[in-house]
Amino acid sequence: MCGIVGYIGRRDVAPLLLEGLQRLEYRGYDSAGIAIQNSGRGGGLKVVKNAGRVRDLEAKVPARFAGTTGIAHTRWATHGAPNDTNAHPHLDALGEIAVVHNGIIDNSAELRAKLAADGVELASDTDTEVLAHLVARAQADTLEGKVREALRHIEGTYGIAVLHAAFPDRIVVARNGSPVVLGIGEKEMFVASDVAALVSHTRQVITLDDGEMATLKADDYRTYTTDGSRTATSPTTVEWAAESWDMGGHDTYMHKEIAEQPEAVDRVLRGRIDDRFATVRLGGLNLDPRAARAVRRVKILGCGSAYHAGLIGAQLIEELARIPADAEPASEFRYRNAVVDPDTLYIATSQSGETYDTLAAVQELKRKGAMVLGVVNVVGSAIARETDGGVYVHAGPEVCVVSTKCFTNTAVAFALLALHLGRIRDLSVADGRRIIEGLRKLPEQISAILREEERIAKLAAELAEAKSMLFVGRVRGFPVAKEASLKLKEVSYIHAEAYPASELKHGPLALIEPAVPTVAIIPNDELVDKNRATLEEIKARSGRIVAVAHEEQAKADETLVVPCNEPELDPILMGIPLQLLAYHTALALGRDIDKPRNLAKSVTVE
Repeated sequence: MCGIVGYIGRRDVAPLLLEGLQRLEYRGYDSAGIAIQNSGRGGGLKVVKNAGRVRDLEAKVPARFAGTTGIAHTRWATHGAPNDTNAHPHLDALGEIAVVHNGIIDNSAELRAKLAADGVELASDTDTEVLAHLVARAQADTLEGKVREALRHIEGTYGIAVLHAAFPDRIVVARNGSPVVLGIGEKEMFVASDVAALVSHTRQVITLDDGEMATLKADDYRTYTTDGSRTATSPTTVEWAAESWDMGGHDTYMHKEIAEQPEAVDRVLRGRIDDRFATVRLGGLNLDPRAARAVRRVKILGCGSAYHAGLIGAQLIEELARIPADAEPASEFRYRNAVVDPDTLYIATSQSGETYDTLAAVQELKRKGAMVLGVVNVVGSAIARETDGGVYVHAGPEVCVVSTKCFTNTAVAFALLALHLGRIRDLSVADGRRIIEGLRKLPEQISAILREEERIAKLAAELAEAKSMLFVGRVRGFPVAKEASLKLKEVSYIHAEAYPASELKHGPLALIEPAVPTVAIIPNDELVDKNRATLEEIKARSGRIVAVAHEEQAKADETLVVPCNEPELDPILMGIPLQLLAYHTALALGRDIDKPRNLAKSVTVE
């Protein structure tokens, strides 16, 4: 992984590919490269690649690098160190075939050994290079046939684009577990792993399904399966314009996306509230009242921030709908041979809708006959297509690797789903109206929290000196603590751990000292006295305390006061100041905020 861009048409291809790579930088990467069909005498392929940023690649591309067909890639290392040789595109021995690849070839070691035994000299340490050699050795007469034959030997995940000097009029692409999107233009065609690379040129796109391939020519395209059968596809229109991926006057995408949360929350609510019946309308759910009442348990699956939003969602569903619910990392669920209960409603959540572990869990559940809904941000994504129905969170494009507005919108989407299920079951009209009024307050309350940014920034500058931090909360506060801990470590690289506040005395109290600050989540709910007792325990051991609460906490060294909403919705608000705290801590430490080290935005490998 991480980013693919390709173009075939009449325009000079190198600037288009470099622009596309720059739009995909947010996904995280360590090297970049470009291959084009040489438009000069003799044809053939020209390749430039290097470890480092796209700007370094751009500086390395020679002035005479003409062509109208090409592919490019940003790589996030899975096999082999980040260096010039391991960067994509990868070539066959004769330099006639170029391949870019997202995903992981599970049997690459076996394939490399076979190729080496046949006398093939492998130039890189990557799994991807074997694909170029397999395509070159295929006996088919067409590029499509060569790629199909090569893919029969591959086990694992891939999104690929292939050039061949002998077939200069086409690009062949294929998908299995890693996104591939086609862009339809006027006598030109695009391909990318993310629509962000396409929207400045076309908003007409086709998303390939797993097991699907496509041939792109300047004035035509066709899609088909890996066994050659034609597939019927038609373009859809991308909802967001190219400007949605710009920084909009902010210094970083993370800061922009934190600031966009009031509008984003308003979007996820818009058109969905039904005041007449004190409920919400979720048109794409595909779950009628009879089926909803038959649900006996809810299991939410996600990874990273999506999993933490699922923890909030599970609590909301239990509290409002009185259905037993829990959340689990999809990466664990798919491997533990879980019992799939026909009375359980499964919900998969993912910002990109392409997270591989979550998608694989969905596919396994569907194979076993489970009812699976999706809560995703990207319309038309793999999880959205694989599930029986679901809820789009409408956060808009989220460019920073670290999730903020999409996490918040996902939590709000779960509140809508919980209210919907609750009103079908036993939630009263009065409680339904109470939750609706709370939901309507969220955008302005988030704006009020954001207005405290200067104060939070000063606190973050002090906390930047910490080597480790603890985050604690009870029940509703615990998922907030987990997400806040993740945010801090992702973007600032400060070690952080989250614990249920009640678990402190069962071990973590041993870590308390002045040099290890504790952030305590203290909503003004039925557990407020218990949480204040936790502050006493920490203070007795000389620990520094930052409280996130609805009123000043006497035992805390600093309290970040947030507006009070309905108790069930308070966790949505209490995470907002901690996003700013993580951001400004990272800023104080000079971190690369939008592209944290070792991380990628859309994790489409295991």
